[in-house]
Amino acid sequence: MDVDLAGERSRAVLDELSNVVVIDDDILRMILTGAISRGHVLLEDVPGTGKTLTARSFATALGLSFNRIQFTPDLLPSDVTGTNVFNEKTREFEFSKGPVFANVILADEINRASPKTQAALLEAMGEGQVTVDGVTHPLPDPFFVIATQNPVEQGNGTFPLPEAQKDRFLVKTSLGYPDEAGERELIDRRADRDTPTPSASQVLTTGDVQALQGMPEEITVHADIRDYIVAVVRATRADQRVTVGVSPRGTQRLFEVVRTHAMLSGRSYVVPDDLKAVADSVLAHRLVLTADATVDEIDQRDVIADVLDTVPVPSVDDAGPTIGQSAGAHSASAAKGAKQE
Repeated sequence: MDVDLAGERSRAVLDELSNVVVIDDDILRMILTGAISRGHVLLEDVPGTGKTLTARSFATALGLSFNRIQFTPDLLPSDVTGTNVFNEKTREFEFSKGPVFANVILADEINRASPKTQAALLEAMGEGQVTVDGVTHPLPDPFFVIATQNPVEQGNGTFPLPEAQKDRFLVKTSLGYPDEAGERELIDRRADRDTPTPSASQVLTTGDVQALQGMPEEITVHADIRDYIVAVVRATRADQRVTVGVSPRGTQRLFEVVRTHAMLSGRSYVVPDDLKAVADSVLAHRLVLTADATVDEIDQRDVIADVLDTVPVPSVDDAGPTIGQSAGAHSASAAKGAKQE
């Protein structure tokens, strides 16, 4: 598979999903970016925005198995990972797999479960395996989690996600409300009872998905773009409004995502606009703000926006690669330089 074919197949998946779910195309693209980058996605949304349908449709279009886990305060870790069960016929204990053993997991309202149960996902998300009674069991490949949480009911019977778990999510985004035309389409679907509700069809196979996940390795990232990634991340740590900036893991994950974004754009090289397009979703949820910033109602996304405005953007002219183009400058010269490489 080459970059052109990868882009073509990715667009086919997005086209199929856009026929089923009424969601902004950029959000669908970001979720697909997470899957191809071997990452996990956190959706923070109010109920009724189509999170379950979106996750299920992704699994179907990608040709992957799907399980939904409803997180509740009384959910136990074994309810997620599975447990050993005594087989009376063989007189031995056998491992009974939990719902986490699927390619795509919808962790619905993940912040309603206790920290102990939330932690049961940490090994699965980080290592692609679970350990029960000292025995390690590999999870299916590919494996990624789409988790949801309700921003309206934070603190009301919920347990905030620990920073270690937030850092495991590659991207955090929101489906949001549909536009006027989209909301009207939902009504029309509900009114036409004799017309089957659109459902996703399989577009790829498991092998196709695995091949797509390997394609970002073929994307060229110029040395100045790599420096730009590092500069953006380090600027989050120096911001006076931030207590904990983006971790080194976040740096690596940002690098992976910008390569995937370039691939989905049909390019074999990364430009600064790739970073700008994904920085908010990849970096904002990894920041811990100071108490003063919280009181002033500063959002993590505000910090990322300010960082992108202040960090010099790389450009390449006829004389060679340079750093110093202003943040508001056009990216055309960067694209030209990347092509020259």
